[in-house]
Amino acid sequence: RQLAGGPRSGAVVPPTLLAGVRDDMRVTCSEIFGPVMSIVPFATLEEATTRVNATPYGLATGIFTNRLGDALRAARLLEVGGVHVNETSSSRVDGMPYGGSKDSGFGREGPHYAVREMTEERVVSITN
Repeated sequence: RQLAGGPRSGAVVPPTLLAGVRDDMRVTCSEIFGPVMSIVPFATLEEATTRVNATPYGLATGIFTNRLGDALRAARLLEVGGVHVNETSSSRVDGMPYGGSKDSGFGREGPHYAVREMTEERVVSITN
C-alpha cells in the first residue's frame, strides 16, 4: 500500500513510502536504487536483524532508536556494509568507506579507496 509518493516516470522514482509490505514482495527482496522506504513492523530486534540478513543483499541500513545498546547490538548482528544509527542509510562523508556485503558487492569506495583502485603502486629502489 502506497502511503506517499507518485507514479514512476521512466527510470525516475519519486520519494515513496510503502506499508503492508511482505518479505516475499519484490520491493523487499530487491535492491531499489531510489528513494523508497517500506514500513515493516517487527516485535524484537532479533526478528528485525533476521529478516534483514535473510535477503541476498547488504549495502547499508538505517536504524532509528533511542537505545544505544540495541543499536550497537544490531550493528554487530546485521550483515551489511554500513549501519547508520538515527540517520538514513544514504548518509556518509567522503572519508568513510562505502560498500556492501553479499550480493550488494564487495570492496569499498570513497576518495581514499578510489585513489587506491586507480593507482598502480610500485617500489622504486635507487642505489649509489
